[in-house]
Amino acid sequence: MLFDTHVHLNADQFLEDRDETIARALEAGVTKMVVVGFDEETIRLAIEIAETYDFIYAAVGWHPVDAIDYKEAHLEWLEELTKHEKVVALGEMGLDYYWDTSPKDVQADVFRKQIRLAKKVHMPIIIHNREATADIIKILQEENAAEVGGIMHCYSATREELQACLEMNFYISLAGPVTFKNAKEVKEVAKVVPLDRLLIETDAPYLAPHPYRGKRNEPAYVKLVAEEIARLREMSLEDISRITTENALKIFRLK
Repeated sequence: MLFDTHVHLNADQFLEDRDETIARALEAGVTKMVVVGFDEETIRLAIEIAETYDFIYAAVGWHPVDAIDYKEAHLEWLEELTKHEKVVALGEMGLDYYWDTSPKDVQADVFRKQIRLAKKVHMPIIIHNREATADIIKILQEENAAEVGGIMHCYSATREELQACLEMNFYISLAGPVTFKNAKEVKEVAKVVPLDRLLIETDAPYLAPHPYRGKRNEPAYVKLVAEEIARLREMSLEDISRITTENALKIFRLK
């Protein structure tokens, strides 16, 4: 029983074989997934996929890379979408200082507005962070995001920065990089995250775990993430699978 808490089955890479990909995930023991939308097109498709499969849910948000395209009407649309029975979180949202597509102040403004919306509708948030940890923590603290909590998606910050995230009621989600031989910091994080705050994900089609690194990722591979965390923590795969699934059900408020 595995829960892929962050997957982009709405990406173009799955246009040809989405149904087959989902079937392979089920065969691998993935019983639930959250498809994450981050702009108009991917949000619509995330909801469409969630409506098609009873074990798939959707998250809706505005990605920092696309913050430059954000309009106030988008926030009203997102608020309306949070009423959908299959929408379980707002996001992904956050800051991205790697791709130079949206000015930092614009990213921060769109990020803050989505946090405030999450507090208004009482919904957890999913955080995208690329080379922006200090500013993300600062904004989350200033906006009192602890009120709703959420998920630090594909956690890539340090062990030292972990505590600030935990104190704000965030879960730590680990993805394919935890399986990379040179990912020493992420492996250290995997060893020390409190078990009641640990989640797993693929971020497919991106960040495929070893031995598929560099190829298209897919939700079935979340099992490889779970296996590596189990190895690092000297636990059974069954226990890691059960614990991370229970945690996902809790943060997304699912039965």
